[in-house]
Amino acid sequence: MSRFTPYRNLSTWRRVALSAWGPPMDPTAYGTLEIDCENALAFVAQLRAESGEKVTLSHLVGKAVALAIASRPEVNGFVSRGTLYVRDTIDVFYQVSFFDEDVGKEQSSKVTSGDKSANLAGAKIREADKKSVVEIAKELRERAQAIRLRGEAETAKSANLMSKIPSRFVGFATRAGAYLTYDLGLDLRRFGLPLDAFGSCMVTNVGVFGLNVGHAPLLPFARVPLILTLGAVRDAAAVVNGAIVPRKTVSIGVAFDHRVMDGYHAGMMAKLFREIMADPLTALGPKTLAP
Repeated sequence: MSRFTPYRNLSTWRRVALSAWGPPMDPTAYGTLEIDCENALAFVAQLRAESGEKVTLSHLVGKAVALAIASRPEVNGFVSRGTLYVRDTIDVFYQVSFFDEDVGKEQSSKVTSGDKSANLAGAKIREADKKSVVEIAKELRERAQAIRLRGEAETAKSANLMSKIPSRFVGFATRAGAYLTYDLGLDLRRFGLPLDAFGSCMVTNVGVFGLNVGHAPLLPFARVPLILTLGAVRDAAAVVNGAIVPRKTVSIGVAFDHRVMDGYHAGMMAKLFREIMADPLTALGPKTLAP
């Protein structure tokens, strides 16, 4: 008899994760961006005061990465049977439980009680590069409310569908769904399978769980080429005008599909991303509702 006991109290997404990956033969590349966010936090506070919307650093990160992708549109794609296909729009996917700080704290207090309570849903913001930070925050807030109250999210609906599938068939189901939608181009939304649910990039905030930095794996069935993982804001020593001073700093974990983008793309996009985060008022303009 085996001395290992199977764990049965699994959430839907944990069951999917168990079947999603095989041996480590994937093209994921990882990196970390250290960002001085003093000006970014001031910009977020200004947007909050002017708009009355609960803008967070996560919303600004989503806008900045969308603009970075727009600067290199060839990376806004996915691989299908050895061919790179480029998306028509730049869409950023947020974990609903993460972008709202209050909800993140609530979730973090629950995860120890059982994996089922850690189920996550998300919301995809279409054309995030063309929307302002306030517009992104407003849309996410409205979408999050709808998800929590009525489960109105493509990912929530697909998770409900997956929960009805026996565990041994979950891996096959996720691969089949990706093959039918991405490789064959079939629209299966009427069957509960969303169309390109995760878009161009995923943004998650692990800082609400007390983590300074984290790296997320790419989901094979999502066909998303880029994931940013926002850590907790902390004080760190920095050199400013030749003097060592404390500055608000945040670490952002990056995972990208090396088949879609390489170090050159990553470097160029990181440069623009850093410029926006370093001085968002100059990069994005003072108007809160302008793209």
